Amino acid sequence: MQVIVDLCIVPLGVGVSVSPYIAACQRILADAQLEIALHAYGTNIEGEYDEVFAAIRRCHERVHEMGAPRITTTIKLGSRTDRKQTMADKIESVRNKLQ
Repeated sequence: MQVIVDLCIVPLGVGVSVSPYIAACQRILADAQLEIALHAYGTNIEGEYDEVFAAIRRCHERVHEMGAPRITTTIKLGSRTDRKQTMADKIESVRNKLQ
């Protein structure tokens, strides 16, 4: 099943800057060959359900390995059965309506 996920991983107990942890997760998601789009407060991910969640697990494992004793994660998940829809399709639909 294809899914689009909005992922926000926040390591706790590591200080104010979390960008090194986010960069590590971006590498994992890219290595998984998932379609990703980093934004200011998270990452959109597109792919097969099992592959997406396996990559999210690897992100958690890596952030803990980097020294974060605790992580809080927010996941929003969308799927469709009526038709295939990509992240780009969703954005284009809104842009078309703005014209």
